[in-house]
Amino acid sequence: MNTDREKILAAAEGYREDMISFLRKMISIPSESAEEEGVVSCIMEEMKKNGFEDVGTDGLGNVIGWLGKGDKIIALDSHVDTVGIGNRDNWTNDPYEGFENDQVIYGRGASDQEGGMASALYGARIMKDLNMIPEGYRLMVVGSVMEEDCDGLCWQYIVNKDGIRPEFVISTEPTDGGIYRGQRGRMEIRVDVRGISCHGSAPERGENAIYKMADIINDVRALNNNGCEDSTQIRGLVKMLDPKYNPEHYEDARFLGRGTCAVSQIFYTSPSRCAVADSCAISIDRRMTAGETWESCIKEIEELPAVKKYGEDVKVSMYSYDRPSWKKEVYETECYFPTWVSGESEPHVKALVEAHKKLFGEKRMCPPGQEALRDRPLTDKWTFSTNGVSIQGRFGIPCVGFGPGAESQAHAPNEITWKDDLVRAAALYAAAIELYEKK
Repeated sequence: MNTDREKILAAAEGYREDMISFLRKMISIPSESAEEEGVVSCIMEEMKKNGFEDVGTDGLGNVIGWLGKGDKIIALDSHVDTVGIGNRDNWTNDPYEGFENDQVIYGRGASDQEGGMASALYGARIMKDLNMIPEGYRLMVVGSVMEEDCDGLCWQYIVNKDGIRPEFVISTEPTDGGIYRGQRGRMEIRVDVRGISCHGSAPERGENAIYKMADIINDVRALNNNGCEDSTQIRGLVKMLDPKYNPEHYEDARFLGRGTCAVSQIFYTSPSRCAVADSCAISIDRRMTAGETWESCIKEIEELPAVKKYGEDVKVSMYSYDRPSWKKEVYETECYFPTWVSGESEPHVKALVEAHKKLFGEKRMCPPGQEALRDRPLTDKWTFSTNGVSIQGRFGIPCVGFGPGAESQAHAPNEITWKDDLVRAAALYAAAIELYEKK
């Protein structure tokens, strides 16, 4: 079956106002990580209204709706938690009341990432209306929780606890009109340094943990900034783009971009403001490209000259996450979010590309005022992290992304998404899933 292009586009356009109304309802409900109960209830109500056959939540609090019958599963994933609003003075309008005009919808979660849920739910409705769900498949629409706090935790739960493993997953994270087939991974590293306190009037009697950490911080900065010449004592992370240092994965690394590391937090203890600090710790935000693992990233820090200089006074570790969900479920995991990339020729990627060409042509579609997007490759990658770190990064389940909105709107004040994006994404989901059946 190959449903007529005009029927799909007309069906998506017919649900424009429903998608807009649904998105504005979601935006109006504050839904930061671990506080999603209200928006989950809103989504369940919308799913039931649209004829989903089985709607409920799992033990973590992910909302899942099903359509179709069969042994194989294709999933549409949208995380439904948002970050907070930050400084309210940076918003020109109420971030939860929001507003709309002819082109955009305003409010926290518009692009990141409740707009994706609106398109996913109505994309599934289009498939139901037009009898487009492939024979032998069930369509799974997921509103996942806690992504902003711990990306991929929700899908660790879905796979490991719920025992659900789709054939492939479309992530509806914002993609600026492109089809995204990968992203850099990340991990959260902690470095602890011990010192010995003494009176600040005679600092030579102690060992200042802050001074030790200052040396380590300089080495972390060098690891991020340096080149990779043989003469360089600390070879920079750019080395992973070089086949000499990354022979098996350098091509994927060049596609995804180089890894980075940045000191993001610093902590200390001291008996008083008149004493030498007896401990210091930092957090490192580490972005990983293809060919890097959590083991290699930890070892890189352990091998820094300043870390080796201070020996047993230094401990390098990885953070873990154990915050209870809105259902009070604790599902502890290490703060490691693997890199992933899908090949352009893989069936799940080709299905989205062919669907885009069928519906919209070979160029990215773009909102008014964003015409430069049309010059970017149709198939590309995310800059930020997504649930793909678990879906494909941990479990090897094929993943590909297409979603309404813009990456630049994520976590920013005055967040918006575009109404046309909602309609286009819903249409593309329906067309792509039908095309995947032919592979």
